[in-house]
Amino acid sequence: MMDARPATPAPVEADDRELGRAVLLIARSAIAAQLDLPRTDEPDAPKLAQPAATFVTLYAHGELRGCIGSLESVRPLRVDVRENAIAAAFRDPRFPPLAAREFDATSIEVSLLSKPERLVVAGEEDLVRRLRPGVDGLILEHDGRRVTYLPQVWDAIPDPREFVVALKRKAGWTNGFWSPRMNVFRYGATKWMEREFLNQGTQP
Repeated sequence: MMDARPATPAPVEADDRELGRAVLLIARSAIAAQLDLPRTDEPDAPKLAQPAATFVTLYAHGELRGCIGSLESVRPLRVDVRENAIAAAFRDPRFPPLAAREFDATSIEVSLLSKPERLVVAGEEDLVRRLRPGVDGLILEHDGRRVTYLPQVWDAIPDPREFVVALKRKAGWTNGFWSPRMNVFRYGATKWMEREFLNQGTQP
């Protein structure tokens, strides 16, 4: 039976629309500053000073253009978003650094993560049974190597078994690899996307 307990809440209120607007502005402003482009002043709110873990994902013409994030709430939310935005734009090894000419066509998504919850599983089959498609972000950790999929990845890989296998391949492990030393964590995420604000006729 699936474990129906909710993930541990994030350290700030994840359902706050104004918070979403603020972190999107911070992400875009941080990238613009690196490109010497005009930028909007960062908003100021007490929640932005609270520790948080975020991922910043960039899209260009509907395709992934960069994604970098944090799994632990170490830095203030404002700082974590700013640093992850810069890293996603300029330091994701899968892509060349973002160019100024790409900036306006780049869409930003910010995900706020809940605290990872450790899962004690008997093996891969047990993990597959306990995953909640569309809800759980997943972390696999083994011998110093850690890899994750955000909950959004369920949109592309809806089958739990394939979800786990694909994450193992991302780590460089074989499809059949498993170890008693594998550490497993899951987490939730709330995401805000610029295009959602634009579709509703408001600016983030």
